[in-house]
Amino acid sequence: MGFFQRIFGLEKPADAQVNPSAANDPQTGEPIAPERVGINGEYDQSGLAKRVALAFDNDTQLSDLEGLWVAQTGSTVVLKGSVPSNDILDKVKEVAKGVNGAGAVDVDEVSIT
Repeated sequence: MGFFQRIFGLEKPADAQVNPSAANDPQTGEPIAPERVGINGEYDQSGLAKRVALAFDNDTQLSDLEGLWVAQTGSTVVLKGSVPSNDILDKVKEVAKGVNGAGAVDVDEVSIT
């Protein structure tokens, strides 16, 4: 089971994108904040976390990490759980930072097992 399904309980749509073009917010007509852009460019309160989970699923080194969880606080990606090595932790941070809207990556609650 991949990150997207494990964390959000949803099947990953075939057309989901890590960095989609954002639409305008249908209520305000204003551009959607980068951390609120969903996997298809729509407004999504958890858009950044979902796109980071999708990016992890798309990376063969990370897709089978079952002890890691993804959340967000504003534009900060919050990672919790465990990874097997410092190299994998560095890779996780690199991939998360590469997602549009990720202002920071918090790994304070990630341990090396």
